[in-house]
Amino acid sequence: MRFEFKPSFDRSIKQLSSVDKAEVKDAALRLIEVLLKDREIYEGLGLKRLKGSFWEVRQGLKARIIFHWDGDLVEFILAGNHNDVKRFLKNN
Repeated sequence: MRFEFKPSFDRSIKQLSSVDKAEVKDAALRLIEVLLKDREIYEGLGLKRLKGSFWEVRQGLKARIIFHWDGDLVEFILAGNHNDVKRFLKNN
């Protein structure tokens, strides 16, 4: 399995508070561990298919990550809140 952090993901992280950045980092690391080790999802980590090959993972209620999962490639695209996710889905 390969993981890639897109420039759009890096830009979106810069706009988050330090608390939200920590939650996003934790959620991304936990997701990577789940996918690499084929284990069950951690309690408190939400995983949801949005549309097509776009997925959302969240840690808590505020910090959400959108990623594209195609075969063995996972591309982290956006980190943000619920409204950021809705805006992304509307445009894609």
